[in-house]
Amino acid sequence: MSETLIQPAQDPQTAEGWLPCTGRAPLLARRVLRELLARVDGGGRFLEDGELLVSELVTNALEHGMQAAGQRIGYTFRVEGDVLHLVVEDESEQKPIPRQVDGSQESGRGLLLVEVLAAEWGFEPRKGGGKRVWVKVRCVS
Repeated sequence: MSETLIQPAQDPQTAEGWLPCTGRAPLLARRVLRELLARVDGGGRFLEDGELLVSELVTNALEHGMQAAGQRIGYTFRVEGDVLHLVVEDESEQKPIPRQVDGSQESGRGLLLVEVLAAEWGFEPRKGGGKRVWVKVRCVS
């Protein structure tokens, strides 16, 4: 059985499903994103930034969003023209806030990276609890 629970998307330019709350979740999310971008015409132009961003979003969900065993991380990735939309959902209602870190810290830079690479990003409450963090990546041709 696959570690990702992929729901069939009605649109070939969309991938959605669930990831297990394990250390492999960022790797699995990148794999799903690569598969999506491979089947979308011109999708490769989003690959580098998309992989970095999805890794950060899923890692943040793992570190800050999971409250109990058995929870999963939801995702929706979609390409619309020159925009890649990445959405990651978790169980926490804690707001994602970029924080300043000094050079001695090994972590804490994820949302700063998101701010630099994303054209837009934000978050919103998820129906039933938790939150949805979204990112828009624009292709610069």
